[in-house]
Amino acid sequence: MTDILMPALSPTMEEGTLAKWHVKVGDTVSSGDVIAEIETDKATMEVEAVDEGVVEALLVAEGTEGVKVNATIARLAGEGGAAAPSPTPKTETPAAKAPEPVKAEAPKPAPPTPAPQSAAAPARAPEGDRIFASPLARRIAEQKGVDLGSVSGSGPHGRIIKADIEAARPGQTKAAAPSAAPVVSTPASTAPRQVQSLEQMGIAPGSYDLIPLDGMRKTVARRMTDSFRDVPHFPLSVDIELDELLAARTKINAMLEKQGVKVSVNDMVIKAAAVALMRVPEANASYTPEGIAMHHHADIAMAVAVPGGLITPIIRSAETKGLAQIATEAKDLAERARTRKLKPDEFQGGTFSVSNLGMFGIKSFASIINEPQGAILSVGAGEKRPVVRGNELAIATVMTVTLTCDHRVVDGATGARWLAAFKPLLEDPITLIV
Repeated sequence: MTDILMPALSPTMEEGTLAKWHVKVGDTVSSGDVIAEIETDKATMEVEAVDEGVVEALLVAEGTEGVKVNATIARLAGEGGAAAPSPTPKTETPAAKAPEPVKAEAPKPAPPTPAPQSAAAPARAPEGDRIFASPLARRIAEQKGVDLGSVSGSGPHGRIIKADIEAARPGQTKAAAPSAAPVVSTPASTAPRQVQSLEQMGIAPGSYDLIPLDGMRKTVARRMTDSFRDVPHFPLSVDIELDELLAARTKINAMLEKQGVKVSVNDMVIKAAAVALMRVPEANASYTPEGIAMHHHADIAMAVAVPGGLITPIIRSAETKGLAQIATEAKDLAERARTRKLKPDEFQGGTFSVSNLGMFGIKSFASIINEPQGAILSVGAGEKRPVVRGNELAIATVMTVTLTCDHRVVDGATGARWLAAFKPLLEDPITLIV
């Protein structure tokens, strides 16, 4: 008998949705056969069998959300199937959705926490061994060799955050608990806002439609909350005149028309961002507990709105590519992002992000940092504005961009130097190719 486990389709994947089975009980499968489709927060991936055998049982029903990585989803046998696994779907399917009710009930164990040893209790689900920790905390814990079960969480509802892991020591039993215990009570005042229903907050039943959270929306919400809370960040804004760039873009697209390629302003922003990162390499960096990671290439992640959330496909080594290649890749990645057909390596591991809301008429905004990247550029709309040249007023097409920086790695001076390198690349676009 061979168990088929829920695969980890990316390094950070913790759970997914079993979207579809391609086999049924009694089918014979060979290694390499597609047996199921798994939907993660970012993409839908096909799962192939790694062993031969007869499908003895499908233990998780199609459409089941929150299936944990390494949970048994099916069984293969060399000879027919036994009836024993038949009740398993009833026990495994609720287990896969365990995190949902746990978050709502997590505050209940919090009041009886006078003793230091109980401070970590909210971090563990009452029905199992699930430990609540931010993805960043889990990654740091793995790198430091810290057992998450021995750490007291100081985040909301006892969630383990980065600071808890950094204060911990490999092999500790509860050394960090005394310092973390007083903090656990701090977010208690905000707990009701997280667990109250709309009715409890005065919204009348029947006055709204409730759309269930899918995996992507849950992941975006979790990662953005973790980033906004845990990363010390600040914005820097500059105005950029675009008339020269728009004129250059018109000429470039006329030259590329026969190739069927059309360069957008965003493509030119991506190229300029990559070149600026090479000129100010300190901005092309990530914070890690071991030190500052200085990236060799500018892997630019571009924010793409998709149904149910946001995804950031990556233009790899953008500093080495021409505008035509960037435009072609960006169009392909955006189209496949909207249909959730990206591979994990196409949206994970960028070194810098660009988010453009100019097409919606947004003048300026500041984005939340996409960890572990050190900065993200927010691009507003280009519009006609009065500008001062010498002692006279003139009209120019101006765009406001805002660089949000992780202060642990990109300080104010570094961010300002990067913007100083970025701005002339767009105002005088000939410099993009020399």
